[in-house]
Amino acid sequence: MKDRPQPAIGTDDRDLRQRTKEFAIRIIRMYSSLPKSTEAQVLGKQVLRSGTSVGANYREACRARSKAEFVAKLGDVLKELDESLYWFELMAETHISVPAVLCPLQSECNELLAIFTTIAKKCKNST
Repeated sequence: MKDRPQPAIGTDDRDLRQRTKEFAIRIIRMYSSLPKSTEAQVLGKQVLRSGTSVGANYREACRARSKAEFVAKLGDVLKELDESLYWFELMAETHISVPAVLCPLQSECNELLAIFTTIAKKCKNST
């Protein structure tokens, strides 16, 4: 697609595909290590759904047929990242997971959120 902007400076499509996939894998591993309490499993499944869908939605965005579709799919990526942050916050504040596990995931989630926000803004402004 010619009119779709390139990803953020210093990244390319392959980097973001790999990075979002690695983010999903880290979330899967975190979920597997959670306590088996009802609360931990409910919150864990929520972050499992939102965090693993980031990469899937980004891949869909990469296959968009138009700039509008690309921006819409990036909106889904941003929504899932923000939702993941919410579940991480709940897990931290209820002590369901330890900071040593959650902090790196939250940091990566915030970085991905910044990258995809920049891409979406550039795309919207390049009309």
